[in-house]
Amino acid sequence: MHSVAFDRAGSPRTGFVGLLVMLLALVVWTASSTPTLAQDDGDAAAAPAADDGGGNTATTAANNEKSYLAWAYESLGLGYSLIFLALSFTLVALFVMNLLQARRETIMPTELLEGFEAHLNAKQFQEAYELASSDESFLGKVLSAGLGKVSKGYDQAIEAMQEVGEDESMKLEHRLSYMALIGTISPMVGLFGTVHGMIDSFQTIANSTGIQPTPAELAEGISTALFTTLIGLAVAIPAIAAYNILRNRIDRLVLEVGIISEGLMSRFQNAGKKQAAPQA
Repeated sequence: MHSVAFDRAGSPRTGFVGLLVMLLALVVWTASSTPTLAQDDGDAAAAPAADDGGGNTATTAANNEKSYLAWAYESLGLGYSLIFLALSFTLVALFVMNLLQARRETIMPTELLEGFEAHLNAKQFQEAYELASSDESFLGKVLSAGLGKVSKGYDQAIEAMQEVGEDESMKLEHRLSYMALIGTISPMVGLFGTVHGMIDSFQTIANSTGIQPTPAELAEGISTALFTTLIGLAVAIPAIAAYNILRNRIDRLVLEVGIISEGLMSRFQNAGKKQAAPQA
């Protein structure tokens, strides 16, 4: 008794390597210079504070939030901001694409399954083959490959189904592996920023000969180190979680395709070459 098992193997497409090289180039460029958009301390001290009449400075939640976002952007710099934005948008696009591909109706449409089985029960093998070959789903390609080779024997039909199933499952795995790649790259970029920020802080100390650096000067490098780590983890955690959830779902659907296709083709197991079957 043969079993239709589809292996999922392969590496990400070489086209994605170009994006990785660009991201690494941005990291190197950012390491050489991180732009600072912070307001000068002297200007900040010279700016008068608005008083509400009771001796308290009048501030709003909106201003506080804007100041925090500005501080975060200043800490990250333009280079790290572009890198994390690129990773975030790419992750969202990949998640939506893989989520649509991991739907049951996309991999094995109910209409195809019912129609194919009805044609087999009526011994309309040519119609069943045409129905499967006209469907671009995972199940449709597997069934059309098996039924197209059944005239040469059951073993050849199973081998054809396995080859097509492995190829299709590899495509699904390729698209899904990009999310895992982002989950790996993002914390590495955050770690790079952490080392970069700490080097800046120690460089500030080393360059202040005879004069003790102010906490504000040291805080620039430390904030870069902390914010890059924070954003890197914020991108990596959902990427890894989504990858594992979608991978488990695809594993289950691929297994169901193997079981269903084997069950449909098992009626040809004892049939010889005299069995009426369509010619591919």
